[in-house]
Amino acid sequence: MSLLDPTPRGGDRSLGELFRELGLELSTLVRQEAALARAEMSKKLSQAGKNVGLIAAGGAIAYAGFLGLCGAVTFLLVEGGMSWWGASLLVGIAVGLAGGLLIWRGLEGLKETDLVPRQTLETLKEEQNEPRIRRAA
Repeated sequence: MSLLDPTPRGGDRSLGELFRELGLELSTLVRQEAALARAEMSKKLSQAGKNVGLIAAGGAIAYAGFLGLCGAVTFLLVEGGMSWWGASLLVGIAVGLAGGLLIWRGLEGLKETDLVPRQTLETLKEEQNEPRIRRAA
């Protein structure tokens, strides 16, 4: 480019072209980072969903177990000579402990689930340390 001829030659590009290219690259980078964050969060939420499922299953089993076993085992214990209240208490404690164990296991699994998109954060840190504008070839 010369003073008389303002058009860029060969590898020389105008400042406007460089800014346009920078804008395009930044928008592409932002889209890629957003896609990476979505994929990573989807995976982590799927893991958390499984643990929530364990908690729900534990609660449902504990409730169903309480209802079904309380009736049947209470009658059995009463037939064996135990009082009604003692038989109901014993059955309720046993079934409640089983349900509580399932709920505890699900909660422990949730505590171990890391919902932070670490891969995306690492990529952003790496890109932050790289030079902002690369020289044109």
